[in-house]
Amino acid sequence: MALVDKRTNHSEKIQTNPPDWSALIPVLPGDGPRSRELYAALRRLIETGALAAGAKLPTTRDLAQRFGLSRSAAVACFEMLISEGFATAKVGAGTFVAPDVPHLPVAMIRPRPPEIDIAASLPCGLGVAVSDPRTLNLFRILLSRHLARPGSEHFRYGDPRGGLALRSAIATYLRTARGVRCDAGQIVLTSGTQQGLDLLARAAIRPGDAVWIENPCYPMAHAVLAGSGARVVGVPVDEEGLDPEIGESLCPRARAAYVTPSHQYPLGVTMTMRRRLALLDWARRNDAWIIEDDYDSEFRYAGPPLTSLQGMDGAGRVAYLGTFSKILFPGLRIGYVVVPEALLDAVMAVRARSDRFPSTLAEGALTDLLNEGHFAAHLRRVRRRVQAARDVLAAGLEAHCGDSLDVTVPEQGLHLMATLKGAGPDTAIVEAAKAAGVGARALSSMFIGGPTRKGLVLGFSGFSDEELLAATIRLGTLFR
Repeated sequence: MALVDKRTNHSEKIQTNPPDWSALIPVLPGDGPRSRELYAALRRLIETGALAAGAKLPTTRDLAQRFGLSRSAAVACFEMLISEGFATAKVGAGTFVAPDVPHLPVAMIRPRPPEIDIAASLPCGLGVAVSDPRTLNLFRILLSRHLARPGSEHFRYGDPRGGLALRSAIATYLRTARGVRCDAGQIVLTSGTQQGLDLLARAAIRPGDAVWIENPCYPMAHAVLAGSGARVVGVPVDEEGLDPEIGESLCPRARAAYVTPSHQYPLGVTMTMRRRLALLDWARRNDAWIIEDDYDSEFRYAGPPLTSLQGMDGAGRVAYLGTFSKILFPGLRIGYVVVPEALLDAVMAVRARSDRFPSTLAEGALTDLLNEGHFAAHLRRVRRRVQAARDVLAAGLEAHCGDSLDVTVPEQGLHLMATLKGAGPDTAIVEAAKAAGVGARALSSMFIGGPTRKGLVLGFSGFSDEELLAATIRLGTLFR
């Protein structure tokens, strides 16, 4: 590659070798628009200052050879850089980094994290619903029924709480199945428990307010509360659930408490009546809110379902969260909040500022599923299947991992706890399990400060018997 030496003002050619950029540019993937990948790599180098203003870029022929690209792909890359002002072309001289390109901190231009493929969940992973062909076929028929004669609600902006018909059906179901005290006017439809908790946090909690949360806890609930600016206080959980007495000793004037009293996540214990009454009394005395996440309450395998904490509340201090994601399928994206009357206006104001109103597309089909008895029949079917899967996983763990794990067989929910008998971090075991094709979560990672316990949280919903047994064999091999 030849350049004119302007210092001597004559035409003598000086031979220079093109710079070797291959160490700076990462290996390009073999599929997708490769010109775009090369463009992104060069742009990152320019924005971080790794390629200084005025630096000469290699020729398109050189880039094509070094990275196995077509010449046209390299040309397209340079054209994008030039059109966006990151490079300039000089006739007969080559392509150069443009002057005055602003440099960005490296943290601002990191590659995006990989997208999560829910369908690729590993056996024993969490958050997987049972696929029931009968229900799916029925839901398709019901959905087609409503789409064949679409109502006016699909063509206008609706109630921020959601459609009245579905809210009424949910209120009837909750009063009958969970003992919840509510009417349709208190129910707000959401995309799931996470959005419901976010609405409540933004409506009821101010930055700096203290909030109790179970310790250990559901990590995403902790993320929502901390993200709202709350000062999150972990309150220990024992075999009776969260202990309000310890909570008051740690922070008596907390603004709210987030609890999973029917089936604590992740330990799986049920809050006793004594603790429930003490928590309700604390909220009444301190004008505080209780956020009840009725986690996995529909999946109870021994005895009748427990009455909700909200159903015991005579002071209107409990907000109740529920979802159809675990019962039907997460892709439905329909959950709900039963909002205390005193909080309803504040929650509605937050809802109106964010997404106005929920999707109406599936409301009619879900309403029919509830009102016509199909939902109750579905729940009976999947409850039997999930209970059988629980027994398969527990038996497999006992047979193949009994020397290393102490397994607690739950009477409710979609996961079980397995406490480590030996030494060693549970986080390392989880990483090794993932590499072996087994999904699990480390119990220690769910604690908020203080002493932790070591164990594995393993799901059994949505997997075949063969997948669960194979997972226990792989875990046993890891421990050996």
